[in-house]
Amino acid sequence: MIEEVGYAALVLAFALALYGAGAAASGAKRQRPELVESARRAMLLSWPLISVAALAIIALLVSGRYDVEYVAKVTSSTMPTYLKVTALWGGQAGSLVFWSWLMAAFASAAGLRRWDRDRDLLPWVIVVTMVTLAFFLSLVIFVENPFRRLWLDPLGNTLTAFLRPAGARPLVPTDGQGLNPLLRHPGMVIHPPMLYLGFVSFVIPYAFAIAALVERRTDDRWIRVTRRWTLVAWLFLALGLILGGRWAYDVLGWGGYWGWDPVEIAAFMPFLSGTAFLHSVMVQEKKGMLKHWNVLLIILTYALVMFGTFLTRSGVLSSVHAFAQSAIGPMFFAFIGITSIVSVRLLLDRWGSLRGENQLNSLISRESLFLLNNFLFIIILAVCFLGVIFPLASELFTGQTVTVGPEWYERITGPLFAGLLLLMGIAPLSAYGSSSWRLLGRQLWVPGAASLLVPAGLLLSGVQNWAAVLGYWLAGLVALVTLYEFWRGAVARHRRHGERLPVALVRLAGRNRRRYGGYIIHLGVVLMALGIIGIELFQTQTQGTLARGEQLSLGRHVLVYEGLTQFTTPDGREISRAEVSVYKNGRFEGQLFPRQDFFVAANQPMTIPGVRSTLEEDLYVLLVGWEPIAQQGATFKVFDNPLVNFVWLGGVVFILGTLVAAWPDRETAPVRRRVPAGAWVSGD
Repeated sequence: MIEEVGYAALVLAFALALYGAGAAASGAKRQRPELVESARRAMLLSWPLISVAALAIIALLVSGRYDVEYVAKVTSSTMPTYLKVTALWGGQAGSLVFWSWLMAAFASAAGLRRWDRDRDLLPWVIVVTMVTLAFFLSLVIFVENPFRRLWLDPLGNTLTAFLRPAGARPLVPTDGQGLNPLLRHPGMVIHPPMLYLGFVSFVIPYAFAIAALVERRTDDRWIRVTRRWTLVAWLFLALGLILGGRWAYDVLGWGGYWGWDPVEIAAFMPFLSGTAFLHSVMVQEKKGMLKHWNVLLIILTYALVMFGTFLTRSGVLSSVHAFAQSAIGPMFFAFIGITSIVSVRLLLDRWGSLRGENQLNSLISRESLFLLNNFLFIIILAVCFLGVIFPLASELFTGQTVTVGPEWYERITGPLFAGLLLLMGIAPLSAYGSSSWRLLGRQLWVPGAASLLVPAGLLLSGVQNWAAVLGYWLAGLVALVTLYEFWRGAVARHRRHGERLPVALVRLAGRNRRRYGGYIIHLGVVLMALGIIGIELFQTQTQGTLARGEQLSLGRHVLVYEGLTQFTTPDGREISRAEVSVYKNGRFEGQLFPRQDFFVAANQPMTIPGVRSTLEEDLYVLLVGWEPIAQQGATFKVFDNPLVNFVWLGGVVFILGTLVAAWPDRETAPVRRRVPAGAWVSGD
């Protein structure tokens, strides 16, 4: 009964999505507000219907209904309840329902806002969101139905179908396969929802951009309306990437947080285009420029969101993150192609009306530097895109799959990221409109001169890696410029209002949260850069097989192998855990317990490192093999990861800055609004 209710809710939601898209388009073209309002109510009703379906799946998962194919694939009796709940997004079909549920929630939230000033945009926002929702629901209903059950035909063959096939009888397994062991980690409980939230949130600004194009709106109203939607999308996507990096660091045994895995890159690409979009929309709001560029960026971001979802779920790429091979790949590819062609064609039709209100007057003005910043982001994105599709292209044209490794990405993108750091240090001191080298130099000389102490100190301390010296100098420059901007603003406010400096600093940030939240984000990037440079350029590693009592050295660290313990757990794991004593500079630091967990039901091992973590470094120890207990020999792989914890610390600061920037300002900027004659606007 539960599965029938859930499936019926999905079918009704799909019908409502189709109706909403059709009624909204018809209402706009025929100037019938009642049709648009009917479409809006259909959009609002889609979320509770999909909620019923999602709750039905969770009920099946928690109750152990192993006669349902999806439940049998992603749960088992040994899994705790919280993992059974999160198995909603742990498999292909459930994750598509979860994606649809979030899409309906965000569309409903957009539909509930006050539309008095933007009534002409409403029908086309409904069309875009409901078409997207209908596409995902079609995948669930017609291809990846989470309510399909298991049957046995008269010959004893296993069948999967929602309705009972002729002559078949129900098949009820005694237990399920269980969730992929790699997903049984707190980071993976949170990581996929954060990525999904980021992906879905970007649909809203895209919908407003398309609506503005359809209605020939050339003002920046759609940008101002969706500013916080974009920041929220960017925040969730950043959270998803950071949590994914932490999960990889804890579980995958890479020795690092980022492996340039294809699906990692698929999530990173819309983050890059979204970051470029967030920077360039400020230029449009301030100067009325880059209108074509901003619309193109949000179209690109939407396409990359769909492309990333396609790569994860189609099975075309080999990745630890990807789902199994699926028939939804062609449908995804067709949807991406159609929406991209329609969007670009619409932009080209409106190209002439989107001319900027001003022109670039100086190569070092803030708008010029922002544009250069965007070009660097897009070049990095292009490198990532080529690296991801190269295996597909090589297989298509040569019959052999050729992949590119992390070294290829790092050699090309390293200088580009350095260029972004340099721009982060210069752009905040430049002015909009006309600017000169003399004016910029006057603003830059104090933090610039102070930043030279960083490479000087590194060289005096014996650091000879020129890339590290350059990277740390750029990070120091950005940090000093950012702190200098905080200091100048606080001092000016102190002199004007007589406030104490701490009070002046807080009120300064409160008066312009977007600007100073951006500066906090820059500080977060600086901290992350410290960690990335540390682990990428100074990571050391060693490997060795030790008998009990023998030792292995890495730099200042000495590891002594004390023994191995093997035992089983109630949830079906066979655990082999080594005991390692750690000494640094001859002093005992503690013990680590690297282990391997073998999940019997899934026939899959998982490597859990032993990590001794300080702000200075992580000592990261992996148990990669062992001999029988009687011989007590074991093989270890050991990494020394300098400054890696600055990556996580910087991520926290990054998220804090995004929250500050997204918080509503006390003062709102004036709105330039230009509506074509004859547009349907009410309540303005």
